[in-house]
Parts: sequence; C-alpha cells; structure tokens
Amino acid sequence: MLLSAHSSALLLIDLQGRLVPALLDPESLIGRCRLVLTAARQLGVPVLATEQYPKGLGHTVAELNELLAPGEIVAKSAFSALREPQVAERIAMLDRETLVVAGAETHVCVLQTVLDLLARGRKVAVVSDASGSRRAADKKVALVRMRRAGAQIVTADMVAFEWLERAGTEDFKAMAPLLRQL
Repeated sequence: MLLSAHSSALLLIDLQGRLVPALLDPESLIGRCRLVLTAARQLGVPVLATEQYPKGLGHTVAELNELLAPGEIVAKSAFSALREPQVAERIAMLDRETLVVAGAETHVCVLQTVLDLLARGRKVAVVSDASGSRRAADKKVALVRMRRAGAQIVTADMVAFEWLERAGTEDFKAMAPLLRQL
C-alpha cells in the first residue's frame, strides 16, 4: 500500500536534546526527521510529537522543535506512547488511517508504540532512517520485529514522495530544494 497524505498522521517519538546526541549518526537522523516533518507541514498531514521524561532528557531538539507547535508536543513517562492516556486520546483525535512513526529509540519507545498501535488495529509505517538507537543491532532487530508484526518499513524519501504523489505540483516545487539536499 502506498502512503497518502490524506490518510496519514506523523508521530515523532522522543527526539530530545539529551538523547539524540547519544544515537548513531544523529545529524542524519535529524535531517531525515526534518524532511518528513517538513513534508507533513507542506501537505497538511497532522503531527504529534512526544517527549519522554523531558525533565531528564530535555525537550525536542531545536531543529525539529522550530517546526512544531506547542500543542503538538506531549510529555510522557510510559515507553509506549499509547500507554499514556493523553497521547492515546490525541492519536485517536487525529482520525487518520495510517500512522507514520519516527523517533528514538527504535528498539524501546518506537517499538513499543508501534506494537501497541498494531494491536489496536492501526496501520503503521516506520521511517527507518528517521528512527535511531545507540546500537545498530538493537535498531536492526527492532525493525525486523515491527515488520513481522505488520508494520511497513519505509524511508523518509519514500514517505515524502508517496505523500507528494506527483512532480510538477506547487507542493513538489516547494519541497524540491529539500529533497535534492538530503
């Protein structure tokens, strides 16, 4: 199934200032997250971001935070975002068929959230290059586990181009510089 901007919502998980620098290739991770978030903004895809224990891990990194509205960020303490009632309610309110998920760490909060979403009958696409872990083996196993559970594993480019659907549109022209850059 191709992703559609009209039926997708973007869920960014725990891309926080004290966590992201500890992950593998943090600059690329943030760049790929920024691409997906920018595409969501350009195409009217609803966005929700979480912060795991922000008192300890800090807030969402500045490069992404500047693209988020304050009401789009929800603090949590549960590893699975769905086990936080206010996050689960916000996801339900998005009323979108597919959740496109990116964030950190792939094998902890992303994995647990994705498995809970799938258990609730939601369609999920995990953005592999916009999700990070401290160790490559943890990320690899988590992606395999999520795929086997029913999630699609995609890349940021796949998300952006599937949401755009075609070249030559105003949305494509607006996104083209960022698509060429990354």
